[in-house]
Amino acid sequence: MNFSEAKNEIQRLLSRVQRQDLPRLIDWMKNTDELDDALTDNQKVILQSISEDLRTCLPMEATLSSESLAVEKTQHCAHPTVHVDAFLYDEETVDTLCEEGKMSRNYCLSCGSHGTAPLDFISHSFSILELQFLFQHALPDLAGRLVVDVGSRLGAVLYGGYLYSSAAQLVGVEISAEFVRLQNMAVEKYGFSDRIQVIHADICSQDSLIQNADVLIMNNVFEYFLEPSNQLKAWNFIVHNFRKKGALLVTVPSILESLSSLQGSVDHSQWVEEVPLDYSVYLGKDSDQDAYRDIHLYRVLGS
Repeated sequence: MNFSEAKNEIQRLLSRVQRQDLPRLIDWMKNTDELDDALTDNQKVILQSISEDLRTCLPMEATLSSESLAVEKTQHCAHPTVHVDAFLYDEETVDTLCEEGKMSRNYCLSCGSHGTAPLDFISHSFSILELQFLFQHALPDLAGRLVVDVGSRLGAVLYGGYLYSSAAQLVGVEISAEFVRLQNMAVEKYGFSDRIQVIHADICSQDSLIQNADVLIMNNVFEYFLEPSNQLKAWNFIVHNFRKKGALLVTVPSILESLSSLQGSVDHSQWVEEVPLDYSVYLGKDSDQDAYRDIHLYRVLGS
């Protein structure tokens, strides 16, 4: 049943409801959690299982000792900020951990300890709902396409792309050997190796891969992990090599925001054009349209 058929079916159903009960039914449809069961698919269950597996392998902050720069930058944010990986910890899990006293959403205004004002959360991974939005709503059919995730970290994009798209191949490039090991563990356990490959490398060594990619995904990939001069180098590498006409680029945050703090020349004006996205998608009670708005899609204009 497509959208038009489903809409007509709902209209026919509503026309049969007793007039005095119609407002109650519409209010129930808008506010109930009962309909969310219909939106829970097997793919989401598998992603939740992977998330649970990875949580047992990492500290709660999901950062490694080698990521000192990312930790330092988080600590120097204008507002007190903590890293909470959105793939590992959804809103319900965060609520549970806060109730257990293992995590806090607040900090003390006077001394900096967790207590009385909201903390800012930052994630270097997409949540499961964001992955669903990305592959089922933002991107077109990926049949036969090569998808490359720059800085694949825990592999969330790779698993989401495997389960929510028909991409021919999904390749993650990750510089951390520990994160590569965790991704390969999940790929092997869940039988994803027919379409997923994880490469242990600096993205700037992967010119051939980038040149052949049909979709390139970059989620907070440089800002927290590279010094400004190396961010500039990485961006220029991407602009120079990702030139296939019609190829798609996904970034969080936008290219403009990513480049705004860098002093140097990255000419992207003739490189890509932004593709408007419809963020008004309902994917369940925990849908966060503000989070979806951080996702930007661009189309490469060609050499």
